[in-house]
Amino acid sequence: MPMTALALSFLTFVSTALGGLLALKFRDRLHHLLGFTAGVMLGVVAFDLLPEVFELSGTQGQNGLKAMVALVAGFLLFHALEKFVLVHTAHEEEYAHHAHPHVGVVSALALISHSFLDGAGIGLAFQVSDAAGITVALAVIAHDFCDGLNTVGLMLLHRNKTSHSVLMLLLDAVAPVLGAASTLAFTLPPDLLVLYLGGFAGVLLYIGVADILPQAHSQAGPGASLRLIGLTALGAALMYAVVRAAA
Repeated sequence: MPMTALALSFLTFVSTALGGLLALKFRDRLHHLLGFTAGVMLGVVAFDLLPEVFELSGTQGQNGLKAMVALVAGFLLFHALEKFVLVHTAHEEEYAHHAHPHVGVVSALALISHSFLDGAGIGLAFQVSDAAGITVALAVIAHDFCDGLNTVGLMLLHRNKTSHSVLMLLLDAVAPVLGAASTLAFTLPPDLLVLYLGGFAGVLLYIGVADILPQAHSQAGPGASLRLIGLTALGAALMYAVVRAAA
């Protein structure tokens, strides 16, 4: 039901925009948002992407090894891109003193690409059945709120201007709508979808664990680490609840 898929994808626009506006409003508490965001990313990988990878692999008679290779490749590819192309420092104690806006842009673009494929996922799920499409759409709408927060958080984290952060937020909000619309013209082979999910899980894992978490802790004051760990756990728990509710 193409029109239903497109209608639901517009709700992802609203959800993404609300998440990004929240990040802009509370930018003075960015380290708290970053700690929460890292937990959300971890939760998306552990409770959403990886189970989906193994389920799709199983339906193809595979054990998920290729997807795990794609995960490692995605992790290392983004690591290499950040270190050698973007010249981003790896020293935690220096994070607060170095501004690399282009790192935020590339990180945000990775999330925007994922949002596009989220929308495509809604459209492809409706190609299977209406019930599958609605279930996937609800999950995407719920976690796209965090995608908007993540996109703006990453831009602000790397000292980008507010106007540039808003532009990236707008692109992230529009991406799922365009993704859903694109499925009117194509179908994605399941084996390619497995590799995409594995690779993106690796990228997301790197951004959350190797980039956002260290910088959140570097920006927090003394004695705030326990609070940040709690927020990270809360973000992961939220994604667990969202995925379970949509199952």
